[in-house]
Amino acid sequence: MFVLTVDQRGSRRDVDRVADLLTELRGAELLRPFERTAGDEVQAVTADPAVVVDLTLDLVRRGHWSVGIGVGSVEQPLPAQTRAGRGPAFEHARRAVDRAKNAPARVAVEGPDAAAAADADAALTLTALLVTRRSDAGHEAVELVRRGLTQAEAAARLGISTQAVSQRLAAAGWQAEPAGRALARRLLERADR
Repeated sequence: MFVLTVDQRGSRRDVDRVADLLTELRGAELLRPFERTAGDEVQAVTADPAVVVDLTLDLVRRGHWSVGIGVGSVEQPLPAQTRAGRGPAFEHARRAVDRAKNAPARVAVEGPDAAAAADADAALTLTALLVTRRSDAGHEAVELVRRGLTQAEAAARLGISTQAVSQRLAAAGWQAEPAGRALARRLLERADR
């Protein structure tokens, strides 16, 4: 099981972004949805490591969030409200989000098997760094290709040449991202055994 505890960075000097985030993440495939647990913090529960990877990379790309991922068991049955949940995964998520606040990509993984959690943490961190260092133009090209457009179709949509799309994708590290996502998913799965 995975618990995501997500804390808004710099919330004392910024607007409250939690309400908008909760609205934007409402459709995420989770066992328990994101819910505000403290002033600037939200938490969710999922059993799917692919969902963890997708949400984590989305959150760090936004630039306003530190993401702690707790791996492990949770007390069953899960309560209706996320914030009422208990168990080791919730405790690991608390430690992870505290560590994420000072981590290079603002993401951290904690779990009962420290080595397995560290491996998942490393894969997520490397992939997150790749994603967060992209230019806006790189994100734009990657998003179109991720949605299934060919490079020629993406070029037409962006009003640039196919060669320019290819260059943006290369600079964005697009070819490495799917492998990083898959590796992070497998390592999270392993950490949850």
